[in-house]
Amino acid sequence: MRIPLGEHFPVDRRTFLLAGGLGFFGGNLALAAPQAATGGSRRKAKSTIMIWLSGGASHIDTWDMKPLAPDQYRGPFRAVQTSAPGIELCEHLPHLGKQAHHLAIVRSLGDFGRGTGDHHAGYYYNLTGHAPDPSFHRLLNARKPEPTDWPSMASVVSFKRPPHPSLPSAITLPHKEGAPEFTRPGQFSARLGLEFDPLFVHGTRESPLEFAVPALKLQGDVTADRLLEKRALLAAIDDAQHRFENTPATVDYRKHQRKAMSLLTSRQTKDAFDLSAEPQAVRDLYGPGINAMSMLLARRLVEAEVPFVTVFWKGDKELDTLCKSGGGWDTHGNNFNCLKDRLLPEFDRPFAALLAELSDRGLLDETLVLVSSEMGRRPKIGDPRSGGVDGAGRDHWTSCMSVLLAGGGVRGGQAYGTSDRRAEFPASRPVAPEDIAKTVFHAMGIDDLTASDTLGRPFNLMDEGRPLLDLF
Repeated sequence: MRIPLGEHFPVDRRTFLLAGGLGFFGGNLALAAPQAATGGSRRKAKSTIMIWLSGGASHIDTWDMKPLAPDQYRGPFRAVQTSAPGIELCEHLPHLGKQAHHLAIVRSLGDFGRGTGDHHAGYYYNLTGHAPDPSFHRLLNARKPEPTDWPSMASVVSFKRPPHPSLPSAITLPHKEGAPEFTRPGQFSARLGLEFDPLFVHGTRESPLEFAVPALKLQGDVTADRLLEKRALLAAIDDAQHRFENTPATVDYRKHQRKAMSLLTSRQTKDAFDLSAEPQAVRDLYGPGINAMSMLLARRLVEAEVPFVTVFWKGDKELDTLCKSGGGWDTHGNNFNCLKDRLLPEFDRPFAALLAELSDRGLLDETLVLVSSEMGRRPKIGDPRSGGVDGAGRDHWTSCMSVLLAGGGVRGGQAYGTSDRRAEFPASRPVAPEDIAKTVFHAMGIDDLTASDTLGRPFNLMDEGRPLLDLF
């Protein structure tokens, strides 16, 4: 559909759907957000960076190693001391080991039987903090995102924090996870309305410095300057929309029009995404590749005070066959070689650089960094689906996993909770995903989690869970 906007100035309506960061759904079930309560004089983080190790990272081979477990559990990797006394990490994380004094490792996270053991439910639970509803158990990975889902942590932060003056309040890169065939639930604003959806920014392994922001691309010969000259643009689109009822979805769409104009004409937007402005020495510090450049871009975005940045690990197709993994951390086969030779080096260097840079630039205290995933890996080696013990893989495991936190007021150099001697189940200080979500909100100064539906009826965005205050 093309809307005529005056002679020689056709603009595709899709440009503006994308320009607003238009998300998965058209409905808006919640009204405007109240200001966040800040808990008195408590200092709050300005931003959160979440690094998501797509597929399910093996906790027992990385940050919750069990050197005394039986051979069929512990695997060949050695645990080594780090810059934090008493904290051991895998020998194949040498860069992160030097930054471990910034880390708090939660080793007692589990789903306590509320999940399905599969990816969709793991995404949803750990991204939103809400246990999967019965439809996840019935449909498993066929369960699609729904407009009545609970919103992601990123969308709640976007809803509760004051809007950024020129950039979206939540940005996700370098891809929309699982799209289009297996689009993972939990990434979206859902019942909050698409106004609070993250802006999805796309990057590729082939061109890691070139992030494509669909929201910022004009079609044909339309430039930002010409767009500014055509202020009648919004009025024309408004006229086209009058045939629709004045529903919340229509109101939401108009909000996206305004966001579109801001995004398409903002110098700050263009500058924030321009990695070529970074010195070569800084890019070298992070190392090559799309995941490294995504972490560097995340640092630039929090420097621009974007409240929530999510980096979903971009998989490598070569690993799909090698690791039976879909290209990411879902290492059903050849777990140890895939971790040692590919996944851990590709994570270790840029993540350590991110922590070091945030600290050196004075940004770590005001930036919460979270490393999470949809699940851990089965501690007993050998997945029957990929060769059993000889296949040297680890299957899904949602009963126990670990997450890493740093900055944002979190005290580094500590471990919170323990798993049992085989890393199969939480042993002390058990934690659920709702507790992690509440911890993120606490760090961001969000204590009021109320919202109102379209009839003005209040509801709570998260009744369950508690912030892990001992981390701070």
